[in-house]
Amino acid sequence: MLAYRSTHDLIPLYSVYALLFTDSGLSVAQVSSLFVIWSVTGFVLEVPSGAWADTIDRRRLLVLAALVHALGFASWVLWPTYPGFALGFVLWGVAGSLMSGTFESLLYDELDAHGEAHRYARIAGWSHATAMTANLVASVSAAPLMRLGGYELVGWASVGVCLVELLLAATLPVTTAHPSQRGQHHAVEETVEETVRYLAMLRTGVREAARVPVVRRVVLIYAFVIGASAYDEYFPLVAADHGVAAATVPWLIGLTVLGQVAGTALAGRTAGMSAPTMGLVLLGAAVLISAGALADRPWLGFAGIAAGYGLLNNAMVVSEARLQDVITGPARATVTSTAGLATEVVALTVYVGFAATGDLASVSGQVAALGVPMLLVALLAARTFPPSPASGNRRETG
Repeated sequence: MLAYRSTHDLIPLYSVYALLFTDSGLSVAQVSSLFVIWSVTGFVLEVPSGAWADTIDRRRLLVLAALVHALGFASWVLWPTYPGFALGFVLWGVAGSLMSGTFESLLYDELDAHGEAHRYARIAGWSHATAMTANLVASVSAAPLMRLGGYELVGWASVGVCLVELLLAATLPVTTAHPSQRGQHHAVEETVEETVRYLAMLRTGVREAARVPVVRRVVLIYAFVIGASAYDEYFPLVAADHGVAAATVPWLIGLTVLGQVAGTALAGRTAGMSAPTMGLVLLGAAVLISAGALADRPWLGFAGIAAGYGLLNNAMVVSEARLQDVITGPARATVTSTAGLATEVVALTVYVGFAATGDLASVSGQVAALGVPMLLVALLAARTFPPSPASGNRRETG
């Protein structure tokens, strides 16, 4: 599972695609509009795809997601214009929706089947950490790839990684049986049964996310923590704002990824953090990222961003684990995807905000300004983040 999860983030394009867009003649507002397209696609498909993951073989969805992911990056290489970039983001949004909630639910159910659900936070943390380590390798590799073959070589290398991801997805275990695995049915009967089950899972998952108080609280915090972090898409443009050369930007992005690796790797140790601790972690993240974006010295500024981003990613993994802990119904992937839908709403708000204020402030100033709503999220978390069900057996280190 770790190998599969790692390849999903082993994408050299991640550290330079914002620069690809601006170097192709797009303005910051146009780049933001691409992010809006990406977010809207996820918004539309997030919950239906989650219900689908509660209905059929989740492994199939992850294989399909990897294929669509590859096609998205290929469209950027073959058609490097605004329509081509938009198509790529639509495909990436589809792939992200197919994967969102699916992998997390597959991992949790696999652990639960072996009586080890309590290890989810630790394993999810290491899963994120290995993925971020892969992202770090990819970010750093983008620098020599840029020098050797420019954006085109970076793009095709990313497509190749997606195809490796597809092969690894095909090796994942399946823990949720679906009708075709429980016996032979007539094709029409099987289709009707899966449709009825899909609608039932969709209704059950959405109801649990909206009506169960503790689940609703974690969904909201999860959405704000992850959705507000959408400004990481602008980190390469922050570097460009400070006059950093395009071939050097991947090294600075690699620094932020290093922060992510540290933050996610420690999630197992901080999994039992209390509400006040979560609030302090988010407060520190907001201050460090905002200050780093405004720093005159790029390397010093990105060191601050990396530290803040590490804290933020630790909070992301902990909130994700807490969400899995409080879900009690059968539609786990649907509830997770409902949280993902809320995340897309927050991210969409961020992207629209950047597009609307692109002519009024620098990208660095816009990223720094997002520290203000993050402070509000910190206050919300400090008051409402629910305790860990196993808090009595876990040592709080955060």
